[in-house]
Amino acid sequence: MTGHVLYLPPQGPVSYQHLFRLSDHGGLYEHARLAEPRPEHGYCIDDIARGLVVVAREPDPDDQLRELADFYLWLVTDAQSVDGRFHNRRDLHLTWTDEPSLEDCWGRALWGLGTAARRLGPESSALALTHFDRSVDRRSPDLRAMAFAALGAAEVLIRWPDHPGARGLLSDAARWIMADTDWTSLWPWPEPRLRYANATLPEILLAAGDLLGDLDAEAAGLRMLGWLLGVETSGAHLSITPVGGWGPGEPRPGFDQQPIEVAALADACARAFQMTGDARWSDGLVLCEAWFLGANDTNVSLLDAITGGGCDGLMLHGRNENQGAESTLALIATFQRAQELRTARC
Repeated sequence: MTGHVLYLPPQGPVSYQHLFRLSDHGGLYEHARLAEPRPEHGYCIDDIARGLVVVAREPDPDDQLRELADFYLWLVTDAQSVDGRFHNRRDLHLTWTDEPSLEDCWGRALWGLGTAARRLGPESSALALTHFDRSVDRRSPDLRAMAFAALGAAEVLIRWPDHPGARGLLSDAARWIMADTDWTSLWPWPEPRLRYANATLPEILLAAGDLLGDLDAEAAGLRMLGWLLGVETSGAHLSITPVGGWGPGEPRPGFDQQPIEVAALADACARAFQMTGDARWSDGLVLCEAWFLGANDTNVSLLDAITGGGCDGLMLHGRNENQGAESTLALIATFQRAQELRTARC
C-alpha cells in the first residue's frame, strides 16, 4: 500500500434497520432471501453473539437498541450449558437442536459476553460477567474459536485489568499464535493457508501487548497485521481472501469474498491505530469501509442503502444480493469502527 488515504468516505449514522428486520421473538435469523428473513433456517448463536457485540458497542443506543442488547444477551446465556460449552442452533420452536461444543459459537459467545460485561448497564453487565466466568477456563482445540473468545477476554480486561480468567485466556490464545508461527519465513502466519476472519489472529497479539504488557506479542501482532493488510490490498483497494481461503502462489483475486473478513480487518486496524497512532492503520480502516462502498475488485457496493443491510458476498460478476445476519453485522461493525475514527478526528 503506497501513500496515505487522506479522508474517510462520508457516511451518516450507522443503520440498524436491517438488523431489527432479521430479529424477532426467537432470535436473529441467520439467512435472508434478498432482504426478507428465511425463518426455515432458524437461528444460531454465532450470529446472535456477533449481534450482541455490535449492539453493545453502539455509543449512543436508543431504547430499542438497549432492549435488543438485553434480548441477545439472554439468548447467549440460554445457549450456555452448565459446563461452559454452548449450543449454536435454535429452531422455530425455540429449542436448541445441537449438542453444546467448544467450537466457534463458544468463542463468539465469550466475545459477546465480554463485550456486554464491559459496555452494558450494571445489571446486564453483571449477568454477562457471571456467564463469561462460567466458560472462561475452558479451552477450544480450534484456533479461531480461541481467538474469538480472547477478544471477549480483552473486553473484560479493559474494565477489570486483573481478572485472572480473562488474563489466562488471552495469554493462552496469544501463546498459541506465537508458537505456531515461523517468524523467520516469508509466511509469518500460524496456518498454512489464510482462512476466515484472519485479522482476528494479529488482533489477539495486539491485545496481549496492550493489556498484558507482552511487548513481543505486540511487535509480532503489528508485523502480522501489516503483512496481512499488504496481502489483501491491491492498488488502492482491498482484495480479500475468498471463502475457500488462500495459500502461497495461488491466483488473486479470488471469489466469493465474505464481509466477515473485512470486519475482522477493520477491528484489528482500529486497535492498532488506537495503540500506535500510526496512519497506516487508520488508512487500513478507511479501506475496509470503502470495500463495502464499492472500492473492491468488482466496483460494486455491498451496502443496500434502502434496507441498511449488507450483501452476503462479493462475486466475480457482482454481489450476492441476499442480506443475511453475518454480512449485515460485518457491515455494521466496520461502519462503527469508521465512525469512531471520524469522531476521534473531529
